[in-house]
Amino acid sequence: MGDSNRVLTVPNLLSFGRILLIPVFVALLLNDGTEMAGLILWGAVLATDWVDGTIARRTGQVSELGKILDPVADRLAIAAGLIALVVRGAFPLWAALLILVRDVAILLAGVALLRRGQRIDVRFIGKAATFSLMVSVPLIAWGNLGLGLDQAGLALGWMAYGVGIVEYYVATALYAFDLREAWRASATT
Repeated sequence: MGDSNRVLTVPNLLSFGRILLIPVFVALLLNDGTEMAGLILWGAVLATDWVDGTIARRTGQVSELGKILDPVADRLAIAAGLIALVVRGAFPLWAALLILVRDVAILLAGVALLRRGQRIDVRFIGKAATFSLMVSVPLIAWGNLGLGLDQAGLALGWMAYGVGIVEYYVATALYAFDLREAWRASATT
């Protein structure tokens, strides 16, 4: 069995761990008085996305499962946190929908490609956009929840959100071209 077919790798275990922590940070975000702990845990869960990718590349533990599991864990964690923050009134629904609708579209396109035995690679701008949004949403929520330095959190959060959402949709346009090319390639085989 080749290395790319391995399931039990450190990066994959980190991705599984992120998924298992989703109910924990959601409960903390939704419970009055534990929002700060929820935001910190959510931030840690989101930050492990960068950790597992780095470990995978540096240790040669890049796997086919990891290429799917990592972005799925990311999107699930982002979606769960966003929904919890919208429910709490700490993040506006319109801003959450701009992220969630795009993620659902990318997910559906990815599933359609996987059914054809193909996938498209993540682009750097997509990673940069995700990073910007992973920073912005907790900062905005922090400010809206009144956890200290509210105005600074809101100002920095909305600036990062503006940059991130533009990058997100630029990346989406590029992924649409990649998807079209992959679809054409799979149709000819």
